[in-house]
Amino acid sequence: MSHERQFYINGAWVAPVSTRTCEVMDPSTEEVCATIALGDRADTDAAVAAAKAAFLGWSQTRPEERLTYVEKILAIYEKRSEDMSRAISLEMGAPIDMARRSQTTSGTWHITNFITAFKSMEWIKPLGPHAPNDRIALEPIGVVGLITPWNWPMNQVTLKAIPAILAGCTMVLKPSEIAPLSSLVFAEIVDEAGLPPGVFNMVNGDGMGVGSQLSTHPDVEMISFTGSTRAGIAISKAAADSLKRVCLELGGKGANVVFADADEKAVRRGVQHCFNNSGQSCNAPTRMLVERSIYDQAIEIAREVAAATKVASAHEAGNHIGPVSSQMQYDKIQGMIQKGIDEGARLIAGGLGRPDGLNRGYFVRPTVFADVVPGMTIEREEIFGPVLSMIPFDTEEDAVRIANDTPYGLTNYVQSQDGAKRNRMARRLRSGMVEMNGQSRGAGSPFGGVKASGRAREGGHWGLEEFLEVKAISGWAAE
Repeated sequence: MSHERQFYINGAWVAPVSTRTCEVMDPSTEEVCATIALGDRADTDAAVAAAKAAFLGWSQTRPEERLTYVEKILAIYEKRSEDMSRAISLEMGAPIDMARRSQTTSGTWHITNFITAFKSMEWIKPLGPHAPNDRIALEPIGVVGLITPWNWPMNQVTLKAIPAILAGCTMVLKPSEIAPLSSLVFAEIVDEAGLPPGVFNMVNGDGMGVGSQLSTHPDVEMISFTGSTRAGIAISKAAADSLKRVCLELGGKGANVVFADADEKAVRRGVQHCFNNSGQSCNAPTRMLVERSIYDQAIEIAREVAAATKVASAHEAGNHIGPVSSQMQYDKIQGMIQKGIDEGARLIAGGLGRPDGLNRGYFVRPTVFADVVPGMTIEREEIFGPVLSMIPFDTEEDAVRIANDTPYGLTNYVQSQDGAKRNRMARRLRSGMVEMNGQSRGAGSPFGGVKASGRAREGGHWGLEEFLEVKAISGWAAE
């Protein structure tokens, strides 16, 4: 990769003003796999200035023109899919087959769905028959700062950059310094698509540097951030003085409510979902609430699934989970597993240390705790690793109370063959999303939460509207 120590500003690859660098680690080997530049205020200012200068022209382009550029991006993205998969696998540890199957294709999925949603957008429309000379116009908000995480790199970059482009905004992307390589590939894709200079800019950096500079910059109208709740709170406070719009997609502690009448694969499916991406998903079902009559049986199934879950290098082909992303993440997960043991949860699978045969790399043993009591640390706090907490419940009321007793509210899950019960649960669970009986949400469905999970809505029409202002106009002349 030829642009590791460069930034993409105003349609060109440029050398950073700063001399600071950051080593990117391969989490499978704990070895340095790349060295990137870290931006300074001068780099951030240059990128924002380029975006600001480009906004006037870009915001006035016809929607069809913006769509054509995004269709070019999609075609090039698909052509570069293997490069993207290898970059993601190397930087954050997704097994290469999983990177090809899920990580890279999440970007394809979102770009395609945004194109579909965009084609049905009404950019200017009547207020209603009661006000024939009033119009409602949707207009781009301005320069936006996009701050993305390491766990699903292209999932999050495409959920932000693509709707911003389609909306007519200009932008500065700051990807995670832990996983910047995939965003370098994305910037190359945008460059090849020929997007006008200044519309898309990318500056690598850390949260305290470029992240904070974007959050406080007077010429940035909006920050779209995905990451930890702690960081989201800090960004909100930093952005308040300039009255930016702040869209936050934060952490989660999803409850997976398994009733006694659930299908026979429900528990197995839930454990596998928890361990997917090595547990590094904000919408992972990390709390499994099981109706007491099938609780002991569910524990045995969870134990079997954990024991059968293979852990191996991200560079190996096959259906396994890889390492977690960093030493910091590994240490945090080990500390949480120890907390679970110390606070009296029953360890039924996994535990401390690396899996057998792996003495190097940030590998975590797939871990299951039973008899977790609401209020325990592992039940309250987001672990972001392959660690499942199992909790028994007696009644539907019990399940709702336990599921909602959390600071978070991203995704909850319900497993039952009783349709009326599922529907009741879906309405009573306090979260931005509810998935039932293993059925994924459809194309164009918004992704986002409530409470400490943030209140962004990414994807589909809702994801486009995040980057738009609503203008009310009276006295519109008939055409």
